[in-house]
Amino acid sequence: MLENSYDLAKEVIFTLSGKAGVTGYEHRLYPSLEEIFGSLDCHLDRDFMGNFYAGKKGDDGKLSVMLAAHMDEIGLMITHIDNRGFIHFTAVGGIDGRTLLCQEVIVHGKQEVKGIISSVPSKVQSNNAKNAIDISKLVIDIGYPKDIVLSLVKPGDIISIKRTPFMLLNEKIAGKALDDRAGIAVLAVCFNELSKLNHRHNVLAVATVQEEVGLRGATTSSNRLQPDLAVAIDVTHAQTLDTKSQVSIQLGKGPAITVGPNIHPKIFTELTGCARESRIPYQVQAVAGETGTDARVIQLSGQGIPTGLISIPLRYMHTSVETASLGDIVDSGKLLACFIAGLPEDAEDLLCC
Repeated sequence: MLENSYDLAKEVIFTLSGKAGVTGYEHRLYPSLEEIFGSLDCHLDRDFMGNFYAGKKGDDGKLSVMLAAHMDEIGLMITHIDNRGFIHFTAVGGIDGRTLLCQEVIVHGKQEVKGIISSVPSKVQSNNAKNAIDISKLVIDIGYPKDIVLSLVKPGDIISIKRTPFMLLNEKIAGKALDDRAGIAVLAVCFNELSKLNHRHNVLAVATVQEEVGLRGATTSSNRLQPDLAVAIDVTHAQTLDTKSQVSIQLGKGPAITVGPNIHPKIFTELTGCARESRIPYQVQAVAGETGTDARVIQLSGQGIPTGLISIPLRYMHTSVETASLGDIVDSGKLLACFIAGLPEDAEDLLCC
């Protein structure tokens, strides 16, 4: 695996972003995850839910630290096929219907079939063409009449957006499913950086499943592992031209470290302290309620797991052109590695209030 963490992060995202892994159907990602984390000398495992585990033993292994980033992406599912051969669908996860029209897709039926999302032409629509089209009015055209379509796909088949990641200027990267495969890249960078450091404690990274439909993989994996502490890695909305008054987190200004009742205060303090000591830029995101990330259910597992949250600033979330800064991704991985390497011998020394 590449020693340079920038090159590693870029390679992981280019490997994972374009692949299909709609929530509940993440298995297509396993070969790539095995290659990425196997090359980082990790112990690999999976569970019945589909969560993927990569572990590194510490020097004395007294404590276990869980890191969690979800691998699933939002997508679509076939509901029915009409008499014209057009495929009707519903959303799997929180898709904004405004972003779907004219997208290229892959229908995962008996074989992978390419298609395009279309609608009734605007000139013959009864509603105002300036309004967003309801998802129920959209269809997928794969180019065949009904009898052939029925031989290739069926209701219940999954549909993924077709998009290859690409670089923008100033070390920005865009593509689909950066929520949260950018978080998987953070895990890889963290392990790469840990290989250069001494760390006492065992590290158990989990690429969780079904986050987009209820944080399900994090629920089962945290109950299985019962770690001494955990940090979730996800994305958060970054400012765009039209959101400056509502969004404070900025792209390229470092990872966002969350503070609030979902987060153990000592882990927040340690993460921000590590960032300052290591001169890693960071931002603070205050969340007064649930974070809506894997951290939510990890905190509530077993008798309660002290949990932190690092978020990667992301523009255009839940679209096919999600945009992140490579620098923010690498800094997130380096911050995690510094945090883990600096943990005291006993959890009580860190976590007692």
